[in-house]
Amino acid sequence: MQGNNLQSNNRLGTVDIHFTTTAVHGTLILERELEESDLTKLIEQIDEDLVLSADMPRDDFLVSVYVGKDVGFYSDEYFAEENNESLDFDDDDDSSL
Repeated sequence: MQGNNLQSNNRLGTVDIHFTTTAVHGTLILERELEESDLTKLIEQIDEDLVLSADMPRDDFLVSVYVGKDVGFYSDEYFAEENNESLDFDDDDDSSL
């Protein structure tokens, strides 16, 4: 990757890519804001490394970019453990909802 911010080993975020018959849609979630020039370099690199390497024809690469923070990772295993540890509520508590 080019640029000082992009060459570090720090995690920038995640990207989800979906291929359709005419376009490729990407959702890029960054964990911190990037300067516009770094952002466009990152999108170009994603296009070159991931989208074009899939060797699927496309008319356009459409990318939605968000800035946020990771608040957790959840899976079926997590919810199974939570259900085993959940508190029992009395029927009387339901009337206060």
